Amino acid sequence: MKKSTATPKTIDEYIAAFPREVRARLKQLRKVIREAAPGAEERISYRIPTFSLCGNVVHFAGYERHVGFYPGPSGVKKFARELSVYASAKGSVQFPHDRPLPLDLVRKIVQFRLEENLAKYANRGKKARAT
Repeated sequence: MKKSTATPKTIDEYIAAFPREVRARLKQLRKVIREAAPGAEERISYRIPTFSLCGNVVHFAGYERHVGFYPGPSGVKKFARELSVYASAKGSVQFPHDRPLPLDLVRKIVQFRLEENLAKYANRGKKARAT
């Protein structure tokens, strides 16, 4: 898989750099993330698609053999049992191209991460008022 060395400016540009089959999977993932976090800003961060609201919610990326999904350590830990069938690390999961994307699970993880971010944001305001 040949990717451009230039950093894409948008998620559309990022996805367009992949072969058709991978593009389709990345578009599916993006759609589910948008639905689960409708107020999140789409941007490129760390050279990959990122959804942000009160901080980064999730990232995703395309690779030759898998789609990388990055919900951070808390997202991986909270859903460890469901994610145990996939290769994963502290804050990332690999969804291989030869298996369907677990879109319902992705939706739940994104909602969890969004709620987590919003709670942290709300608590910051309470701490600032208490001092």
